[in-house]
Amino acid sequence: MDPGADQIAEAVLGTYDSLSAKYKPVKATEDFFQWVPLSGIVVVKTQSLQDDQKPRCISLGTGMKCLPVNQVAEANGSILHDWHAEVVALRAFNYYLLRECLELAASPTKMSPIIRRREIHEVSESTGLQPFSIHDGLQLHMYSSEAPCGDASMEILMEAQVDATPWPIDQLHPATKKLPGLLRGRESFAELGIVRRKPARADSPQTLSKSCSDKLALKQCTSLLSSCTSFLVNPANAYLESLILPRSQCIQHACERCFGAGGRMKPVANHQWSGGYAFRPFKVRASDHEFACSRRSKPPSSRELRSSNIAAVFSPHVQEALILGRLQGRQKIDPKGASAICSRRMWKTTLQVLAALGTPTLFQQIAESSHVRKWKESALFADRQRVKADVTAEALSGWIRNGGDDFEIEPG
Repeated sequence: MDPGADQIAEAVLGTYDSLSAKYKPVKATEDFFQWVPLSGIVVVKTQSLQDDQKPRCISLGTGMKCLPVNQVAEANGSILHDWHAEVVALRAFNYYLLRECLELAASPTKMSPIIRRREIHEVSESTGLQPFSIHDGLQLHMYSSEAPCGDASMEILMEAQVDATPWPIDQLHPATKKLPGLLRGRESFAELGIVRRKPARADSPQTLSKSCSDKLALKQCTSLLSSCTSFLVNPANAYLESLILPRSQCIQHACERCFGAGGRMKPVANHQWSGGYAFRPFKVRASDHEFACSRRSKPPSSRELRSSNIAAVFSPHVQEALILGRLQGRQKIDPKGASAICSRRMWKTTLQVLAALGTPTLFQQIAESSHVRKWKESALFADRQRVKADVTAEALSGWIRNGGDDFEIEPG
């Protein structure tokens, strides 16, 4: 039984409401109202929707900023490159899976509501890769309080402008000179169906973080799993069933162009790859619910609309408040400021799972290098890399890797 769009939205909105004030924008005053985008991942059991099987939010995130390209090299795996709400929610979802994997690996009798150990015949004897899978009979849905930045929101962005003059195309970064299709959010409104960078202000430092529209479009092929999680979990059951947006943010023809098999994803619409990967398009549906901290919720009594600088992280295993991609109240150089969902800590958790599983073959291959970049480029990730290469060549052309943040983690 498929849940309604409003039920998915309610699961995320209700979970957000349960968080304490430290994870939220400050309360509205006469001077200003702070807003922030919200996204969440919801799991639904398809057999029924009894009381104990209602849609359940298993991760959420808020936020709207990303790291300038000239600061990526300094992140060292400990600072998020991108903390837009959709990205935070996806990272929190992957952290949840990693922690569930760790608990199953540590206790053979442990049961998880989201994942299971795969049977011996399902796992490659030569590598031991992907010893876990998301349970059959579960659906994954996403709710977002705003249309994803980039192609899916271009019509909304154009309509909202007082001055609809597009920004001039800037080519300050060498990579964008070679690929002029990689535009900022307000550059060349007439160009639709293309890969864009995060739509920051025209005078802000440049980023190479792709828009959330582009990242979600790619997830239709790579699944919701991040690279480190795909090391442990088979992707077959890790695809989105639907994306739920407020009705005012749901422009169907824009979403079809951005995500649909008849739009820019048409070149890969019938693709299936090895390793359980395939093009699995999600439905885009509208909800009548609005988020209390959306920009559209500003009360008339507040004179100014301001964006919040807090990014909230939630999953059953973690709750955090982030500022500029690291824990609130921690200095940039403080190692204790690293979020649980940053790359360094996610990879460390992955290694902890491998140690608990006792997989010498995998550990031997990982131990050949301490550089995460080399792990991701190794044959262990060949299937996933092939998917990304095909999609970015055939459907999402102009995709530039946001590299420069190579860091080391000693296995063991």
